[in-house]
Order: sequence, then structure tokens, then C-alpha cells
Amino acid sequence: MRTERTHTRWWALGALSFAELLVMIDNTIVNVALPTLARDLGAGISGLQWIVDAYTLVFAGLLLTGGYLGDRFGHRRMLLTGIVGFMGVSVLAASSQDIGQLIASRAGLGVFAALVFPATLAIITTIFVDARERAMAVGIWAAVSGVAVAIGPVLGGWLLEHFSWTSVFWVNIPFGVLALVLILAVVPGTRPLAVPRFDAVGVVLSVAGLGLLTFTLIEAPHVGWTEVRTILGVVAALVILSVFVTTQLRIAHPILDVRLFANRRFATAAGMISVAFFALFGFIFLITQFFQAVKGYGPLAAGIRTLPFAIVMAALSPVAMALSHRFGPRVVSVIGAFLMSGGFALVEISSRASGYWELIVWSMALMAAGLAFISGPCTQLIMDALRPEQAGAGSAVNDTTREIGGTLGVAVLGSILTSAYVAGVGERLSDGGLPAEAVDAAKQSVMAGVEVADRLPGAMGDAVQVAVQQVFMDGLHNAVWAAVAITATAGVAAAVLLRGSGPGSQAAADEVDGGALRGERKGSEIEGEIPAGTA
Repeated sequence: MRTERTHTRWWALGALSFAELLVMIDNTIVNVALPTLARDLGAGISGLQWIVDAYTLVFAGLLLTGGYLGDRFGHRRMLLTGIVGFMGVSVLAASSQDIGQLIASRAGLGVFAALVFPATLAIITTIFVDARERAMAVGIWAAVSGVAVAIGPVLGGWLLEHFSWTSVFWVNIPFGVLALVLILAVVPGTRPLAVPRFDAVGVVLSVAGLGLLTFTLIEAPHVGWTEVRTILGVVAALVILSVFVTTQLRIAHPILDVRLFANRRFATAAGMISVAFFALFGFIFLITQFFQAVKGYGPLAAGIRTLPFAIVMAALSPVAMALSHRFGPRVVSVIGAFLMSGGFALVEISSRASGYWELIVWSMALMAAGLAFISGPCTQLIMDALRPEQAGAGSAVNDTTREIGGTLGVAVLGSILTSAYVAGVGERLSDGGLPAEAVDAAKQSVMAGVEVADRLPGAMGDAVQVAVQQVFMDGLHNAVWAAVAITATAGVAAAVLLRGSGPGSQAAADEVDGGALRGERKGSEIEGEIPAGTA
């Protein structure tokens, strides 16, 4: 019986990882389709950013709610509901006729993804009760999260090579059906023993605060950081989040136990994951455009060239968890931050002529290694600080750090690139004597600039293409400098703030920083044949 239950538990991990893969791939599967969407739907750079960020914005804003609903109504129930809804909205996205419909559909996908993602980690932490097995399971889950983001462009590129851009959404239907079958077959249902009162106020405040803050930060580079709209948006978001924190401290069953952030290791680990995914999402947004606009690769060729990221991430994630167990998460995550910073620093010496195997693949390998060293160990730090009945909301905090970090990575790094590109290409093409209409068209995006060059005859077209690509590289270098600084700063901060989180010290550290937070552990039941604690 024990062997049967053990096998079932690991089969369940496989099913949950596939469901996680389904929603995480959508973060980046559209990236290689951006040039096609710019052409077919007439989207400029801002529109392209919103195609990516509408999904992650809503995803991030509703993750706390998704985790809380799972705690209240059962994680498997929310998981199944999310997958069915995700499939339904995918049909709407594939049927979009203009940029507005597509952005709205991407936002709808984010709603249902927010039900799926926290449920996967919450169920994993419930059915894996042995500390060593749980660490391994969480490491696999974290690896799938990173790998999914990296292989999104590969799958998207293959689909675009054979079908239209709508295929990146139609593919969710067969994947969703397979996920439903696997979950119904091997994943046990969960329900809390004591169902707390629904925190409707907390849900509304968390959605409003996180949504407004993320929206304002995304739009700020476009409307200006010193504009009244930006300042009021940030202030209003902070006020809402302050009210959210105050109410969470006063009620008996909050959607989020904000006292967890008094635990230095919990808060630092959440911040590290946010920084890592900030860098990852931002880099993939930039590099897929580099491959197509500068190197001239098609969607599939561009996607395949991001595959080493996924391979390195998958290979090193179990290594990272083993090293974390041996040396502690502090050492491993600090090394990870500096590996990511080093990978971005390599991009700074790249040029239009840089070869893929001579430079780019090595920078991606360093970034992937860094992400593997941060993601698993820091996820384990977060989940170790949670009581069982906090599994859904707590895992949602972990997930929220990923999505908010990724959303801001696309917004901030993309906007730094955009600012440099728009100013630089306008100046260089105007000086070259091009008509104002051609210059304005080239400003829309780097792919639009390449298309303008392709329409011009002979030497003039070549000169415009060189100018467009060079200005893009200038913007890329500017954006990457921000990533170098942020990841390096995170490494220094983790070295200081994760003191005491070495091997064998977590229990004592929790007593110092978070012992009062953990409280009396309450069990949970598993509906079906696999009871909690014996699965």
C-alpha cells in the first residue's frame, strides 16, 4: 500500500506540473508571434507590450484571490475550474479580429491562470509531507516554471512556422483536455478541516491594489514618471495596499497573513524570485526581437535558439536543490543572482554581428543557471514558513512574486529599449533624408523599421536596415544594464538578509524570525484514496 501511494503521489506531481506548464507557457508563447501580430493587427510597440503584459497583469493581480479560493473551496476544484475556463477563453483569443480584442482575451486568460497556478503548488505541499521529498517536489515544480517560460518561444515558433498566429491559442485546447484527464485520474482533492469566513474585503483590496500598481508601473514609461497620472496611480495603489495590510492584521481569517513578511527569510526569498523573473521575462521579450529583427531568423529558428535556456534550467534545478540542502539556500541563491548578472553583462559586449554560439548562448546559459539556483531554494524557503492551512494563499504569494516580477520585466526593460529606439531611429532616419511618413512607420517597432528598409531600393534600404538594427542594439544595451544592476544588487541583499538560513539552521531561524507566525499547525484532509500525511 505504501509503494502504491508513493507512486500515486509522484504521478500527481507529474499531472500538476503539466497543469503548471499549461499556464506558464502562455507567458511567453506569444513573444515570437509579436512581429506577425504587429503586421497582421497593426500593433505598435506599446500594443505589443500589452499583448504580453495583459496576461501577466491580471494573472498577478488575482493570484492571491486564486490561492484563497483554493483554500476555501478545495484546490483541485479550483484547478479544474481554471483549466476549463482557460480553454474557453483561448477560443476567444484565437478568434480575435483586432488588437483590443486580443488584449482583452489575454486578460481573460490571466483570470483563469490565477486559479490554476497557486493550486498546483498548494496541492504539492499538502501531499508531500516528508521534508526531503517535499524539497525535491518543490524543486521540480520550480524548474517546470522556469522551463515553461523558456520553451514558450520554441513552441510558439514551431506553430507559427506551420500555422497562423491563432495557433498559439488553439494549442491550449488539446493541452487543456490532457491536463484535465491527468488531474482527474491521479490528483487527490483537498479541503480544509475548518473553512474560514470568506474575506471579500481582502479579495477586493488585493485585486485593486496590485492591479492598479502594476498597471501604473507598466504605463509610466509611456506617459512619463513625473506626470500627474503616474504619481496619482502610485499613491492610490499604495493607499489601497496599506488599507489591505491594515485589514489583514485585524481579521481572524485574512486572505494573506501579512505577518509572514516579518520573517526576514520569507520576505527576502520572495524578493529574489521576483527579481529573477523580472530578468527572465524581460530578457525573453528582448531577445526574441533581437533574433528576428537583427539576426533575421524566422519564428521557429528564433524560438529554438531560446531552448538552451530551458535545457540548462532543467539540468541544474535538481543540482540547485541538492546544493541548497548541503550548503543552505543563502549560498546557492546568492550565487544564482551573480550568475544572472554575469549573463546579462555578457550581452553588453554583443553587437549586430555577434554570433549565436560565440556569445549569446553562453549569456543565456549563465542566466538559466542563475534562475535555477534562485527559484527552487527560494521557493522552498517561502513554503517552509507556511502553516498547512495557508498553503493556497502562501503559494499564491510565491506565484505573485513571479508574475509581478515578470510583468515589470517586460514593462521596464521593454520601455527602456523603446525610449532609446524611438529617439534614436527618428534622429538617424530623419538625418538620412527619409520622408516623415517612413520615419514615423519605423518608430512603431523594430520590425516595422526592418519592413521600411525592405521596401527601399538597394543601398538606401541597406543603410536604413543598419541604422534600425544599430539603434535597437543601443536600446538593448541600455535595458540590459538595468538587469545587470538589479540582479547584482539582489545578490548583495540576499547575502546580508538570508544570514542564518544555512543547512540545519532553518528551524532555529524560524523560531527567531517567524516562530510566532507559524502558530499551531492544523491538518487538512485529502478527499479520495490518498489521505494527507500518508500520500
